[in-house]
Amino acid sequence: MIELPIISKPPKEPRKRKPSWLRVKLPIGEEFKKVRNLVDKYKLNTICQSGNCPNMGECWGAGTATFMILGNTCTRSCSFCAVKTGRPPEYDEDEPRRVAEAIKLMEVKHAVITSVNRDELKDRGAEVWYQTVRLTKEMSPTTTIETLIPDTKANWAALERMSSGGQEIVSHNMETVERLYRKVRPQAKYHRSLEQIQRTKDFGKRTKSGIMVGLGETDEEVYKTMDDLVAHGCDVITIGQYLQPTKMHLAVDAFITPEKFAEYKVVGLEKGFDFVESGPLVRSSYHAERHL
Repeated sequence: MIELPIISKPPKEPRKRKPSWLRVKLPIGEEFKKVRNLVDKYKLNTICQSGNCPNMGECWGAGTATFMILGNTCTRSCSFCAVKTGRPPEYDEDEPRRVAEAIKLMEVKHAVITSVNRDELKDRGAEVWYQTVRLTKEMSPTTTIETLIPDTKANWAALERMSSGGQEIVSHNMETVERLYRKVRPQAKYHRSLEQIQRTKDFGKRTKSGIMVGLGETDEEVYKTMDDLVAHGCDVITIGQYLQPTKMHLAVDAFITPEKFAEYKVVGLEKGFDFVESGPLVRSSYHAERHL
């Protein structure tokens, strides 16, 4: 009897252990419960939950949340994002009213609204965007609003409609450096996103974008992305640590130190951004009220 050699699979590389500066407090407190109850009562989606945001406890404890409209199923399959991918159901036409009422009940001074990608819709969901912002302004006239909008795939009419509801700031995230786009955002295009930011600026809006680091980019690539954003009219940038949401997503290449984030902030301000939010736990809507 011939004995076959036993071929063992190479051991999987263990997930990198999070450093001490990425530890966050568990969500507790009365304000957190209040926001959670409102989100549940009005059947709202939040990127705080869908995106596994590490700042949910802090933000909800302060009485704020980032609302996600147009459902919780995205037509994209970005390799960094925890939001569910698939074919979305029909959107709820009453959603703009429910979001506006929840924002009013929360009495927030600054509201952030985002959405999944709805590439299957001819207008990319622009009318829902417009009505959500318009109704929020109508019910809460003193509330300022930031909208974090997805890639419209060069549907510039949809972009203009999304941006015309009365919000003070319009954000669109680059997410990563140009070289990593195919791996991180396979259905997006680096220069198309830059053009979207430029066109938003041309509509007369304050503009904002964000990137993640720790995906394998170099400092030089981060600085080039900053240069590209400033050249395309971007006023505000956020820079945060990428965290792997599940084993099915991209692994963390490196944990960036707080000192490096501080350096990014200094360089970003020198390059011409009005405001730079840079830190390990920074996310697009983190301290968003400051960006006005």
